[in-house]
Amino acid sequence: MALILKLYIYKIQYNIMKTINDLSFIGLMVVFVVSFSRCSTAQKLQKEAPLDIGDVYFQRWTGGVKGAGSGLNIFIPTEQSAVILDSVYFREKVAKLELTETDDSHLYIGRFKTAFNEPDTDLVLSSDQKEEYSNQLPKKKQELPFEISDTECIVSYRKGEKQYYFKISNIQEKEPLLYPSTPPNHN
Repeated sequence: MALILKLYIYKIQYNIMKTINDLSFIGLMVVFVVSFSRCSTAQKLQKEAPLDIGDVYFQRWTGGVKGAGSGLNIFIPTEQSAVILDSVYFREKVAKLELTETDDSHLYIGRFKTAFNEPDTDLVLSSDQKEEYSNQLPKKKQELPFEISDTECIVSYRKGEKQYYFKISNIQEKEPLLYPSTPPNHN
């Protein structure tokens, strides 16, 4: 009887150890897969831009009247190319790029709105939830797939069905545009 009990305990211990080994292996594989999935954006970042880029700069702007808004525009001059740029990631935000064409060059502009000089929105605070229904929800900060400094941006473009990314460094800031509060009087 003692021998049967010892064999039974040995078999239980063996199964427990096998289960622990299997779970350890699965846990290790999950960590391995997650760590490499974080590298997927880094693998898509191209070492060089697919077209010639001029001097990239950004410029802040502010409307001249209260509530007119404010923002930041980034300007990416390029030579004409078959490559079409799509979006720009800059200072923890993303914007679609707008294309302006001339005879021999392209200028892509990314427009970012900022909260400064936005129209005032009234916030209703009440013990009655129904009165607070009209309040705007706070905007969730968007997680960007890249870590870049304040003088760098990431530009996305498409080639066929695949999306690619490249980095632009040393972005210069130009003097801000401060729009007047009233149109000039030409009398």
